[in-house]
Amino acid sequence: MPRPRSLTPTQLATAALAVIDREGLAGLTMRAVATQLGTSTMALYRYVHDRRELEALVVELVLDAVDTTPPPGGTDWRERVRAMVGRVRAAAAAHPEIVPLTLTHRHSSPSLMRWSETVLAVLAEGGLGGRHRAIALRCLLGYVIGAIQLEHLGPLTGAGTAAMAALPQAQFPHLADTAGHARSIGADEEFDGGLDVLLRGLS
Repeated sequence: MPRPRSLTPTQLATAALAVIDREGLAGLTMRAVATQLGTSTMALYRYVHDRRELEALVVELVLDAVDTTPPPGGTDWRERVRAMVGRVRAAAAAHPEIVPLTLTHRHSSPSLMRWSETVLAVLAEGGLGGRHRAIALRCLLGYVIGAIQLEHLGPLTGAGTAAMAALPQAQFPHLADTAGHARSIGADEEFDGGLDVLLRGLS
């Protein structure tokens, strides 16, 4: 019987990402990835212990494309943070289903740690220190992860928003009115507007 071919971490992650892009995060199983690779499920366990380890490889594959070099100095620290956030958004746009995994693996992803280190340096240069800086980083991570999921997995311009806009005004006057406005807000305006609110608060 021929020896199973060797697989690199990149090959494993690429196959797993293809499964996620096609079937969603819920479709990520060891069997599905093995099928994608044309090998047996048991063969995968030569390379990873479980699905969690496979998820970590996928996170790295996507986030490794994020440029973590500091934005040029001489500009307002908020604009530099905005640039860093925009890089994550751009990288995740092609694979939004993996965004929840960034939360799960945020403490072990080298790429996300490098991104965080750069952001923390920018925050420090902006005068944010100690506890304030720690809270700021967590707020930024929470915002970018949540906003990307809303943008791609539950956009405000979808059928749910249309249904809320049609709610009885007598019972839900503010919700119906707000949903009506939300239907005309584009993804970029929504993302940038929310980030503006957050950055003003951090100041």
